[in-house]
Amino acid sequence: MEWTDNAVVLGVRKHGETSVIAELMTRKRGRHLGLVQGGRSRTMRPVLQPGNSVRATWRARLDEHLGTYRIEADRLRAAELMETAHATFALQTIACHLRLLPERDGHEGLYETLEVVLESLELPQVAGELLVRFELAILEELGFGLDLARCAATGGTANLVYVSPKSGRAVSAEAGAPWADKMLRLPPFLLNTGRAASAAPLEDLQAGFALSGYFLHRDVYGPRTTDVPSERASLIRSLERAISPERI
Repeated sequence: MEWTDNAVVLGVRKHGETSVIAELMTRKRGRHLGLVQGGRSRTMRPVLQPGNSVRATWRARLDEHLGTYRIEADRLRAAELMETAHATFALQTIACHLRLLPERDGHEGLYETLEVVLESLELPQVAGELLVRFELAILEELGFGLDLARCAATGGTANLVYVSPKSGRAVSAEAGAPWADKMLRLPPFLLNTGRAASAAPLEDLQAGFALSGYFLHRDVYGPRTTDVPSERASLIRSLERAISPERI
């Protein structure tokens, strides 16, 4: 068995004296582990840093085996990511979310989103918006996607400002007014998924993270009797400091 694919490094762990087991998010085959012989060498260590994009060739006698990777550098961005706290925490949070997915289960759209997020982490407000969208994409891939296209009560598409915490569906201002204190706020940047990310206000980003965090806890982490990763709270705090340091 052999294949070659584009991938992002999520992490590595030591194996023996000179090798590592690399965890990659591949474009076509999802999260996939493999042995990198000599992965602890001076040449390979910079390449196998989390957040780097690589070209990986995997080989094994049988498909169910761990297999070995031959790794070639593509986009080495790890050093850039480590320069800011929010980028570092973002990468850690992303890796935790991706580990919710079954290994070797393809998610090509999610991979494309991941690449966009990693290339945008230097701009905190843009990164925040993309990270909220990434978390909603994780929910979608796991079968818990939200329906934000139209009002759950009226079927209309105008003035959508809430999300029902029960159904995960959008609700208009008029229909949700009697239960406003129980609703989750729907930030405007999530209503137009076709446009590129922009500099969303901090309040909207906070509402977006509250929204995705609520459903991640309720539908994904909670049922698995685990907590939403602590790195996520650190990510949000570091984004808040980067966007509006005078308010923190």
